[in-house]
Amino acid sequence: MAVVDGSGHFGGRAGGDARRPAGELEAGVLAALWAAEGPLTPGEVQGALGGSLARTTVTTILTRLYEKGAVTRGRSGRGFAYTPTEDSPGLTARRMHTELAKEEDRSTVLARFVSQLSDEDEQLLRTLLEGEAGASGEAISGGGAASGHDRFGSAHDRAPSAHDRAPSGHGRTTLGRESAGGDRG
Repeated sequence: MAVVDGSGHFGGRAGGDARRPAGELEAGVLAALWAAEGPLTPGEVQGALGGSLARTTVTTILTRLYEKGAVTRGRSGRGFAYTPTEDSPGLTARRMHTELAKEEDRSTVLARFVSQLSDEDEQLLRTLLEGEAGASGEAISGGGAASGHDRFGSAHDRAPSAHDRAPSGHGRTTLGRESAGGDRG
């Protein structure tokens, strides 16, 4: 089994007191699951991470990911084997939706998000909103088996629909640019 991070980054704490950044262990565990051909037990995830974490630590991380809905689990002997529910882009999109859902003023949050996009990302978002990417998401991700998208439901790999869009009419004609008119441009 391949080691996900051969740098020893997930090893014991350097100097005894160094703390890992929040989410680093979860990211490593998810990377191991995404790289796998199928479900992995905590012991197999531990091996994929180089064996430097205790199996109980890996099990705790997998349990937390399960409780967050980031992985599913099925019986494997006396324990469980875990599978990611989404690929990396799908998980990022879900996190974005979760953060947006926390705010009452979604319009302002979305306007600020769009205003901070690079020109390239703004054009990509514009293309997606106009429906030019196609229903399968192929233009978004490159799709197909090479990117791992065929392991996950097609609902995660679709272009946004009109239902997914935030309400308009807040004086914005272009993505990320204020204007006085209400027409999309």
